[in-house]
Amino acid sequence: MSAAVRIVFLLSTAAGITSAQTAPQHKQDPDRLGVTCAGILKMTSTEWIAYFGEKVQTAAADKAASVARATAVYGKCYDARTDLLAASLAKSGKGPSKAARADFAGFETALKNFSAKALADAQPAADEEKRAVAALYEKQFRYDFYHRYEPRIPAPPAAPAKSVTTLGTVTPPKISEAPPSAPGTSSRKTPIETDEMSKAKNRFGELIGVLPDEKLHELHAAFGAILGLHEVDDATTLAVYRYAIFLLEPSSGQGTYPPAF
Repeated sequence: MSAAVRIVFLLSTAAGITSAQTAPQHKQDPDRLGVTCAGILKMTSTEWIAYFGEKVQTAAADKAASVARATAVYGKCYDARTDLLAASLAKSGKGPSKAARADFAGFETALKNFSAKALADAQPAADEEKRAVAALYEKQFRYDFYHRYEPRIPAPPAAPAKSVTTLGTVTPPKISEAPPSAPGTSSRKTPIETDEMSKAKNRFGELIGVLPDEKLHELHAAFGAILGLHEVDDATTLAVYRYAIFLLEPSSGQGTYPPAF
């Protein structure tokens, strides 16, 4: 090998090593504590916050900061799962229509607007810890929106009912007394569903009822912009009421409706 060729070879090798050394490295967020997003999402947000606080040995004075860090990690993993689901649905062509996505965007904007007002107007005003958990709690609505479009695996057909022979007589299989609802008609709500909605509405009314008139009317209008202007099913309506109650209740003590995940 000539001297010129050797020099060129050495220079190219050195350049390759330098390039490899300076290539950006994607490091895992240290606040994930070595746990994958799949592992984090197997826990509820409450469980993860407690686990995080225990592992980093948070002092009582630093609890709010610890909760903020823990919810930020959980929120990133939660958003990543939602993004993956949205991308998968878009690729399969089974996701929400452009109109449905636009309507949800308006719903989400109204929800964020109400959230900001509620956290500021709550008596007493929400602290840092409450705000961090509220930001995480809000993420459920985007995931639920896309989750409704996720293809369901049909349940296997039930085995046909067998007739029962007793002492030479044949007893026909039992038939459900209530016929199924016709397509396009809404089935009657069960007492539990009705009670849960009434309970949530009453609690929400109690919380905004103690506010000064100006703030009460402001919050009522902001809340109406969420449910009154967008297509929302009963399950989402109940979830919105529960989220609003969480925002308005005092930070201290056990809330009526903690985060649902």
